[in-house]
Amino acid sequence: MDNFTPRQIVEELDKYIVGQQEAKRCVAVALRNRYRRTFLPPSLQEEVTPKNIILIGPTGVGKTEIARRLAKLVKAPFLKVEVTKFTEVGYVGRDVESMVRDLVEVAIRMEKNERVQGVEEKARELADERLLDLLVPYPQNNKSNRNPLEFIFGSPVNNSNKEGYQEQFQAELRKVEEKRAIYRQKLKRMELEDELVEVELEDHTPSMLEVFTGSGMDEMGINLQDLLGGMLPKKKKKRRLKVAEARKYLTQEEADKLIDMDEVTSNAIRRVEQNGIIFLDEIDKIAEREGTYGPDVSRGGVQRDILPIVEGATVVTKYGPVKTDLILFIAAGAFHVAKPSDLIPELQGRFPVRVELQSLTVEDFKQILTEPQNSLIKQYVALLQTENIQAEFSPEAIAEIAKIAYDINARSENIGARRLHTILEKLLQDLFFEASEMGPATVRIDAEYVRKQLGPIVQDEDLSKYIL
Repeated sequence: MDNFTPRQIVEELDKYIVGQQEAKRCVAVALRNRYRRTFLPPSLQEEVTPKNIILIGPTGVGKTEIARRLAKLVKAPFLKVEVTKFTEVGYVGRDVESMVRDLVEVAIRMEKNERVQGVEEKARELADERLLDLLVPYPQNNKSNRNPLEFIFGSPVNNSNKEGYQEQFQAELRKVEEKRAIYRQKLKRMELEDELVEVELEDHTPSMLEVFTGSGMDEMGINLQDLLGGMLPKKKKKRRLKVAEARKYLTQEEADKLIDMDEVTSNAIRRVEQNGIIFLDEIDKIAEREGTYGPDVSRGGVQRDILPIVEGATVVTKYGPVKTDLILFIAAGAFHVAKPSDLIPELQGRFPVRVELQSLTVEDFKQILTEPQNSLIKQYVALLQTENIQAEFSPEAIAEIAKIAYDINARSENIGARRLHTILEKLLQDLFFEASEMGPATVRIDAEYVRKQLGPIVQDEDLSKYIL
């Protein structure tokens, strides 16, 4: 985090998201303030909490992408949840505390993956040794097998051939060692990738115990699988695999043995508490609109349950208690019908930063099509290249696509940049259908091609509502 100033954070976000500079600046400042907080005296640190944000704007303008890219940038645990799937505690449905438990699971996966990368080389070496044991096993030494008569008479019987047996065994062992050395080099040179070996692997099929002790027990902070799992032996199953595939499984098993899961868990919880980001999507759908009366378990009730989590509470998870005081909450909603002021006052107070995202213009659509590193045009061109088709989009074609997207958003429901997916799929449908049979070719897509493919649909307003 200390490598990124707010300006640098905005520059990184600009690589993937077009426009919305005010929203980018707000999230960049919120993130940098987390870093600044660590330099405060301990007494003041406790008082400084994240300033949660509400992003207001229509769908498809970049609300979720801003939060997701922000978390990825600083390697923070990130979770996106739709608040409409929660219900008030005591009713059937998911309770809001489950979002914190899910965030802990995300952090544990992140922490574990990072540690696996650190021990990957060592784990691969150990996996190769296990493969070597399968390809060239050591001979069995039966010198410990005593003659049954020894137990009766109390003294060794027929012991004359033991020395000869040991010499024979040692000679066989030397031959195997030489063969193993040759195979070890072959494994390093990837010359045995298609050889078949029989591997004994852990069976990860969910047991009946896991099925019947799912979310309900987890919400109580109890995990019967952990309590009883130690008493039950781990199931193994034999599989016949190629060396290349077996190495992946064995490397993963060896990496798991090299990692201290207790340390992974404690570090993951610390990351959640200090750097976690929860994105609350569709927050406007649970706002209490004027003129509604009576209890509503999916609106007002959910707001009341979210409030203590956002304010700062301790949530019990199967990995231990997690404090939510320093988790950054970013809420988002279109707010077409409801307004931020329709949220309960206490919840409004916990989201002091509010940013309105702008609807996309024709120029924005042009930039979205071409400028981001993962732009749609680049994606479609790359897909066609797999069939030896070189697609070239003229500037006029891109301008025409952008204009059509803007016009349809203005005439019907405004779904932002997602409209471009629909338009490009319709535009290139024939080309993708025929690409496999066209062979090496270059296809130029100009404004005329766009008008020919989309013109009739765009002009017929009823048809465009259904198709675009």
